Amino acid sequence: MSSQRSFFNRRLHSLLGVIPVGFFLLEHLYTNYLATKGPQEFIKQVEWLWGIPFLPLLEVFFIFLPLLYHGVYGLYIAFQAKNNLERFGTFRNWMFVLQRITGVITLVFVIWHVWETRLQVALHGSTATELTRDFAQIISNNVTFTLYIIAVLSAVFHFCNGMWTFLITWGVTVGQRAQRVSFAIFTFLFVVVSYLGISALVAFSKADFLQHLALK
Repeated sequence: MSSQRSFFNRRLHSLLGVIPVGFFLLEHLYTNYLATKGPQEFIKQVEWLWGIPFLPLLEVFFIFLPLLYHGVYGLYIAFQAKNNLERFGTFRNWMFVLQRITGVITLVFVIWHVWETRLQVALHGSTATELTRDFAQIISNNVTFTLYIIAVLSAVFHFCNGMWTFLITWGVTVGQRAQRVSFAIFTFLFVVVSYLGISALVAFSKADFLQHLALK
């Protein structure tokens, strides 16, 4: 692969990780967080999203294809990368390695999650209520719940650390001070967004969540 083509692919990979993949992650976690307010709030948001005009086309061209490119090319970068932890055990080297590891975990999780949710809806024509019930049943399993916790933390870390490096790569944060401020901001964002994601999982896993759903 020529250096010019490699440069273009890496920049496109970086850009797609922010827009639209990063935006979709934040929106998805926010939607899930509404489950903390009760199943009906989550269902209402899902039904609103499903009512967006031309949703299948938007999902294919603005979510799935960008996500596929970002994930597959990210795997190529991960397996081509030369990690120097043994010689250069610096903080940034560790973050570099964690970025690759969490990227692989996130890609595997997304494939699994899409199969369990979105594809099942498409194959069986499930309603938003049925989707909510099915997901709550999935999360009620302790093993699955733990795997989802790991996956959410991995996805959020991958996004936040990726945003930090994105701003450096694109020349937004050039100096060390700007990079330190940016790192502090995205560390705070990691904590906040992780809280949203984990809170949603806890809400879905509660025994009375399905009971409230059954009463509606």
